[in-house]
Order: sequence, then C-alpha cells, then structure tokens
Amino acid sequence: MKNRILIVDDAYINRELLKEMLSENYEILEAENGKEALDIVENEKHINGILLDLVMPVMDGFELLEELKKTDIMDKIPVMIISSEMTAQNENRCFNYGVFDFIGRPFKLQIVQKRVENMIKIYDYKNHLEDRVRAQTEVLRKANEKLKKRNKDIMDMLGTIVEFRNLESGEHIKRVKEYTRVFAEYFSVKYPEYDLTRDKINNIVEASALHDLGKICIPDRILLKPGKLTDEEFAYMKTHTTRGCELLNSVNIDWDEELIKTCYEIIRHHHEKYDGTGYPGKLAGENIPYLARIASIADSFDAMTSKRAYRDSLPIDIVISEFEKFRGTQFDPNIDDVFLDILKNHYDEIEEIRNKYMTE
Repeated sequence: MKNRILIVDDAYINRELLKEMLSENYEILEAENGKEALDIVENEKHINGILLDLVMPVMDGFELLEELKKTDIMDKIPVMIISSEMTAQNENRCFNYGVFDFIGRPFKLQIVQKRVENMIKIYDYKNHLEDRVRAQTEVLRKANEKLKKRNKDIMDMLGTIVEFRNLESGEHIKRVKEYTRVFAEYFSVKYPEYDLTRDKINNIVEASALHDLGKICIPDRILLKPGKLTDEEFAYMKTHTTRGCELLNSVNIDWDEELIKTCYEIIRHHHEKYDGTGYPGKLAGENIPYLARIASIADSFDAMTSKRAYRDSLPIDIVISEFEKFRGTQFDPNIDDVFLDILKNHYDEIEEIRNKYMTE
C-alpha cells in the first residue's frame, strides 16, 4: 500500500506538477484550499504527509495550520510548505506552528522527491517509536498495578497477622485505613500547603495497616496480659515501634521508596505526642512527621470507639470531648481541629465505616 500525500494548492498547474513528480511512489489526494484540506484530513485515514501552499482563497495556509494546531494532527502528519512566499517572517511563523520543512518555488524535481521521502520516513519512524512507547508504557502500567495490588495484599496480611495475635478480628485494620483516608482527604483540602497528593494519601492509607507491626515481636505474656502492665512490661511494649521498623527492614519486598518511607514514619512515630511526652523519640510538634500525626488520630479514634475487655466503646460525645481535651498535648491542634470538624459535621461518613467493619 502506497503512502498518501495531500497536496493543498489553489493553482491547478502546481498540483499537477507535484502530482507528476510524486504519483509513482505515493497515492495523491488534492485540495484547492485550506477548508477542503481540513475536511479531507478529518475524514480520510492514513494520510502520511501534507504539501501546503500559503496563499489560497477561502482558507489560506496559515489558517489551515491554525486549525490543525488545535488538535494533535500535526503530531502524526508532517506538513511541508511549498510556496514562493518564503520570507524569514513566514518561515518563523510556520515553524511556530510545527511545520516540518519548507521548499521555495521554483524547485528542483530531485529536491522535492528526496525531501518528501525523508519527511515520510522520519515521521513513520517517529510514529512507530511513539506507538512502541505507548504499548510498553501500558505494559509497565499494568505490571505496576499488579505490583501495587500485591504490595497492598502483603501489607494487609501483615497488619491482619498483628491483629489476630492481639486477639482482634482484623476489622480494626480496615477501619483505621478507611478513617485515615477520609481524614487525610479533608486535611488535604484544609491545609494544601502540606501538598498531600493523591499518591501520598494512598501511601498513608496503606501504611496505616502496619502501624502496630512491631507487636509481632512482643511476647504473649505482655501483649495479651488482661491486667495493667508493670513498668518493665510497658517499657518492653513500647519497643514495638522500633521493632516494627526493624521487622520492615528485614522483609525483602519491592515496595515504592515513598511508600516504605511512609511506613517507617507511621510505624515508628504513631505513639509520639505533640507535647513531646510520647515514644520512642519524645519528638514534639512539627518534629513528628505529619503523616504519623494523621495516622495516630485515626488509630486513637478507633481505639476509643471499639469495645475492650475492660470497657465498652465510648459514645461519640465522649470521644469528641477526649479529642478536645488532648488538643495540643497528645494531638497536633491543627490536625485535631480537622478531625473534630469531621466528627461534628460529617460524622455520617465515619459512621458508615463503623457500621461496615464493626464486629461487636
């Protein structure tokens, strides 16, 4: 199948001359002005190049270039100007439109044939490369989606193992993830300066499943003790933050670098308090990674609203008073205020999550 060339020129003799030069190697389409050419380009398939005059009635060459530029047509179909109006100003204007080449009149047969041939070859190669890149990009995208799904499944599995060791149902992880998503989305709108992008929100949601990963390393006699822990036992319990990071570091999983960083921050710092009295590092204020501050509130909310062996779940009015009480001490005041706003004005979203994943 021959490549197809569209010749756009109002002068019949010019079109015939170009047709005679090129018809042996190309299928020729013709248009007498830019409007006819535009109709052909929009309705015909497999046009491999356009030879365009500038001065024409109805729609001139520049007007046609303007219309073609509005779409991605010139990314696929190269345009060569063949005109006697080749001033420096016109050349510069055409280049700004993305024209491939210029030939001034009068021209030589061999020059036109060779430059048209080169134009077609270069664009065929360019389009072929772009098609290959798109195909390879799609392969990589699908592979990346599979990897993300595998990583998500691994993280959920690790989080669920922790919950079963802690005699939880495993629904705690699902609730914390969903609370974290709702909270992070509201927070990103309220405080855009934190640049909490969609990818970051997804990372913090997935990483929140691993916040207590280190509890895998805590002996049952401490982890499952029904009564109050001794000071020595509590000191050992607090090591679950650092042990979780060590455990994560020992697992050879091909995770995204930002996701791993988020996991470390949440696992290590979700028990830090805004006033510096938390653990393991006694970090205070902005020194606590803000992703950990967000995850901490979601985890604290679930702890308050879940039934324990020693108490029932707290009613929402008591939960609100607790978050108000610990604003600026345990919790970042700005982050706490956003969560309080959700509890007071958008609680239906939180209640929907609780109803879906609460097993008590």
